[in-house]
Amino acid sequence: MAKLTENSFRDVNIAFANELSIICDELDINVWELISLANRHPRVNILQPGPGVGGHCIAVDPWFIVSKTPEQARLIRTAREVNDGKPRWVLDKVQQTIGQFLIANPDRSAREITIACFGLAFKPDIDDLRESPALAIASKLSSQHPGTTLFVEPNIAQLPKNIAEGVLVDATTALAQADIAVLLVDHVAFRSLAPSDELVVIDTRGIWR
Repeated sequence: MAKLTENSFRDVNIAFANELSIICDELDINVWELISLANRHPRVNILQPGPGVGGHCIAVDPWFIVSKTPEQARLIRTAREVNDGKPRWVLDKVQQTIGQFLIANPDRSAREITIACFGLAFKPDIDDLRESPALAIASKLSSQHPGTTLFVEPNIAQLPKNIAEGVLVDATTALAQADIAVLLVDHVAFRSLAPSDELVVIDTRGIWR
């Protein structure tokens, strides 16, 4: 129970950050700037939002508590639902961005749009893809998007089998070829990249803002 509690505590706190990012997107507020300002309070330490929660612990353990005490574990369940729903929200954001791109470029079709996903692991600077929200988003995009989908994951040598379409490339190639870049994992290798002003960026980790 102590181990489940540790991971549930982290999940709830991540869910707060993720929900805040959705609220801020609706209100056109920079969530990372907001969190930085709020965290100046000595007793406030809001975590950083992202595309969801992955790994074999935080994304799984809270459900054991919920399954044993479903009537009592209301906050823990809600946090899981918020974090489980974040990948869907990111995918919707990508679809909205594609639509906006097509309106701004009426001579282009969806098949002519190249999307690059940066990061597939469930957290920075590892090769572990277990329960990765980034991988789930990338896999869904590869099956839905009619155009080219590129993937950048510096910690693996080949794409996993559940990505039906798409090409694994390096970051330089992706930045040069993509129309839309989706930053999903804040690998150290990505922090020094400088996307051009022409590239449309969806940054779920706040490192290219």
